[in-house]
Amino acid sequence: MHTDQILDITALEGSLPDLAERYASARPYPHVVLDGVLRPEVLAQAYDELAAVPAEDWTNYLHLNERKFANTKPHTWGPTLQSIADGLNSERFVRFLADLTGFEGLQADPSLDGGGLHRCVAGGFLNVHADFTAHHVEHRWQRRVNLLLYLNPEWQPEWGGDLELWTSDMARCEATVAPVGNRVLIFTTTERSYHGHPEPLRAPPGVARQSLALYYFTQEDRIRPRSTDYRARPDDGWAGSAGIYLDKLALRAYDIVKRRRQLSDTSASRWLGALNRAAARARARRSRNGPADP
Repeated sequence: MHTDQILDITALEGSLPDLAERYASARPYPHVVLDGVLRPEVLAQAYDELAAVPAEDWTNYLHLNERKFANTKPHTWGPTLQSIADGLNSERFVRFLADLTGFEGLQADPSLDGGGLHRCVAGGFLNVHADFTAHHVEHRWQRRVNLLLYLNPEWQPEWGGDLELWTSDMARCEATVAPVGNRVLIFTTTERSYHGHPEPLRAPPGVARQSLALYYFTQEDRIRPRSTDYRARPDDGWAGSAGIYLDKLALRAYDIVKRRRQLSDTSASRWLGALNRAAARARARRSRNGPADP
């Protein structure tokens, strides 16, 4: 499928002056929300294909700072989902993104490093964080822009799952984005573009919060890689904050190894699964032993 068969790229290009102004002036950092992006017939096919992705093709990310699943293997997707990713990574759409965001030389990432299909079920969450700053394989690629396409046929406010955009000092959430189907969020990725949906989902059985995440990069002579930086919210308390920080340190160690050894998402799943099981055992021990003596 051509890009204009997937979405009305001509209309987006015609709206660029207004969209670029909205993007640059948005708070707490540059971003814009676009609704009704995919053509209706494409969206309907995408929903059908997403429901058909086999359970074994989802990688688990289950640890203290997140509880979600991801799929970065387009060969396991249906043809429409593949075409959507191709369209949003096409030269014409990337040029639109460059004009929107102001990043010259912006380029797509066909390897989907950290991106792809994401899903959370009831109880799932993603703590507030700033994303990793550099590609894990292309060592001169600096991450610049995130695009999230929400793929939820139905979403009720009482289910939660709004993406929270936090200020750089983590003092407050300044904007929220509900994961309504066919909504696209585009935002600038920096070391302080904090975002997440930290409250556990309250969706009913059989309903998942689903999205397609695509990331865009520029090529630089020198970059400073940094792993995902999870942060506590002001009301998370000292225990919650300590847990978030310690889990972040473990993930930072894994990120270093991943960059040096070029580990796969399957390795990530095993690593995070081991962390999750260790944390569960620690919680079980505390529960059996009861509170410490004063």
